[in-house]
Amino acid sequence: FPPRETSLRVLLPLMPMKSRILLTALLALCATLFTPMQGQAQQPAGVPPTVKGIDVQFAGPAQISKEKVLANMRTRVGRPYNEAVVEEDIRNLYNTGNVSNVRIFGEPVADGVKVIVVIQAKASITEVILNGVEKVKANRIRKEISAKPGDALNEASLEQDRQKILAYYATKGFGDVDVKYTTDVNEKTSSARVTFTITEGAKTIVRSVKFEGNSAVKTADLKKAIKTGPKTIMSPMSFFNKQSKLSNDQIEADVTALRDLYQSRGYMDAQVAAPRVDRAGSKVDVVFTIKEGQQYHVGKVTISGAQVFTLDELTKRAKIKTGEVYSPQAMRADVKMIQDMYGARGYIDFNAGAQTSPSGGKTMDVAFNIDEGVQSYVEHINITGNTRTKDKVIRREIAVAPGEVYNTVRVDASKARLMNLNYFSKVETYPADTLIPGRKDLNVQVEEKRTGSFNFGAGFSSIDSLLGFVEITQGNFDALGWPRFTGAGQKFRIRAQYGTRRKDFIISLTEPYFMDREISVGAELFYREASFVSSVYDERRYGVALNARKRLGTFTAGHVGYRLENIGIQNVDEDASQTIKNEEGDRLKSELNTGITYDTRDSVFLTRRGEKLTLEAYVAGGFLGGDTDIYGWDLEGAKYFSLPWDGILIFNGQIANVTTWSGGDRVPIFDRLYLGGSNNLRGFKFRDVGPKDEDGEPIGGQSLWRATVEYTFPIADKIRGAFFYDVGSVSADAYSFSGSVNSDAGIGVRLDLPIGPIRIDYGIPISSDEFNDSSGKFNFGIKYDF
Repeated sequence: FPPRETSLRVLLPLMPMKSRILLTALLALCATLFTPMQGQAQQPAGVPPTVKGIDVQFAGPAQISKEKVLANMRTRVGRPYNEAVVEEDIRNLYNTGNVSNVRIFGEPVADGVKVIVVIQAKASITEVILNGVEKVKANRIRKEISAKPGDALNEASLEQDRQKILAYYATKGFGDVDVKYTTDVNEKTSSARVTFTITEGAKTIVRSVKFEGNSAVKTADLKKAIKTGPKTIMSPMSFFNKQSKLSNDQIEADVTALRDLYQSRGYMDAQVAAPRVDRAGSKVDVVFTIKEGQQYHVGKVTISGAQVFTLDELTKRAKIKTGEVYSPQAMRADVKMIQDMYGARGYIDFNAGAQTSPSGGKTMDVAFNIDEGVQSYVEHINITGNTRTKDKVIRREIAVAPGEVYNTVRVDASKARLMNLNYFSKVETYPADTLIPGRKDLNVQVEEKRTGSFNFGAGFSSIDSLLGFVEITQGNFDALGWPRFTGAGQKFRIRAQYGTRRKDFIISLTEPYFMDREISVGAELFYREASFVSSVYDERRYGVALNARKRLGTFTAGHVGYRLENIGIQNVDEDASQTIKNEEGDRLKSELNTGITYDTRDSVFLTRRGEKLTLEAYVAGGFLGGDTDIYGWDLEGAKYFSLPWDGILIFNGQIANVTTWSGGDRVPIFDRLYLGGSNNLRGFKFRDVGPKDEDGEPIGGQSLWRATVEYTFPIADKIRGAFFYDVGSVSADAYSFSGSVNSDAGIGVRLDLPIGPIRIDYGIPISSDEFNDSSGKFNFGIKYDF
């Protein structure tokens, strides 16, 4: 052999890869064996040699830089040579995704070791070819795949790209598409050409879904259990609806859903085969063939191993009962119920299972086996992972305390509460053994995430017209936490809105646990200008608002607040009535308000069941000072009913009153009551229902009542239709609810889109007074978030 440096420089590029690596390994071994015999200094026994240099060599073209290789290694010049670190370096280099083979050797040199890194880089992609793309745009397919010229060849990544192409074609209705990829690698240049070959097949739209063999379960119930289905007349915006396109993945999910439906009704032997697809051009009929089998009922139910609870206590809550239809879902629910009962008593080592056995005929015996374990109490609560959030912010959300029973139900609820804070990307809770029998530590491990945001956007509505906003929020704010100002769980917001008909500037801060008590206290500084309230004047408000809120029960909360603001009526038209001109100028309003809310809604976003009742009362002036002496109250309630086919029926009503006190001369126009617009009577203009001046300009009243009935129904995913009826009245006098009645009916659409929620309503007046016309009104709002 020529000198080693020359051999690696000249011979390696000319040899096959395996030979290159073998040669390098042999040379390194020879250097290890013979170099000490040439008189080099020996390293003292037990002392690791020092790295004197690192030589990066490439078997084939150098597709990655030496700097990148060294950056992914912990081995450094001047540090001790460590085989464990070398193994980690090898793993790190493989994990870069750019390396197909790597070897690292240590070659003894004077006073240390020289590290040799031999790299075979993965081939670099030079071209990505798409064959067979005819019915969709090739550029759109390229957006789905991640493989790009210049990237390292990665088989796992190519398979992911293949799956993405399949998924995209499925959304376009190509259920029979086939995608394969091949790679053409040039070992001399270490380059690769990737080819995706696509067999598109025919585009298929589901014309109908049919079922054969079902007699025990109605066809309508089977259709509701699956997602594959045709377009219907109720889907006018069908471009949002992918349900009508044939998807093999969805078909498989539907087969599972049908099988689960039958098992939930006791048909344990039910068989649902892969459906038959009958083609008629580009349309298909999907036919599910079902063998129902016999229905099973529950035979004998036994529970063994229970000592803490009696059999009556366990069975009275169970869904599995002798004579009832047998359901695996009900059995699993019973196991979870028993686990929760024991977990609430601190039996965290508890274990329960259920076994079934046919007992002859059409019955199934169920045996619950219980291993209770021992009762445990909380010793310590250990919190880790919170690099920004203070410990007390986390501890106050934990529903158990040291010394209490280790209640697993409360621990699970605590985990949910911590996730609902939206401070953490992950929350884990688990028990840990201690040296004290019957005592467990509760370990809470969190992973912080960003809690601040900067948002800007624009919107448009029939009331505000065009509107833009900029907002900075921090959901985990700390007013005293210089310089990061995060970690105390406070809510901070600064928002500026500017539009053609309104201007708003708000700064607010809320402390959800004032003085470490479960009392939310907040303050807000605000400035608002609005021209949409009237066509003949503008309204301006600025001031400060303080509020406190406390939960009074599971569904009940109370609040109290104080508000000091200057309210001005400005830019009054010269042709405005004297009634409105008398309102021009500024007033100082000092108001104390309170209220109570009862809320059992299942969701605040799309409520399907529950109710909400709110009573508000307020007083201004008098002993509070200011120029406005009024008091008033407002009672509003809503009831939601979940109906078949995901229909939702809503009843909503309101009654309110405002009047003067303590010598007040009148209720100012900005404190009077109005109806009309998108939030109440949708067949009328904004604030157009109620008393008006001689020019027909709304001036509001002192008492009102209204009611709404609305039914919404699904049209497609994230799209709902609506029918509604609104009725209401506004009276000029206080405690007078006999004013002229106005009502309307109409239809609407609710869209929940990525760009924001959109609500469109068209209402037609049914009954109105002489100031309102009978033509229909559109009410709509859209908000874009960027």
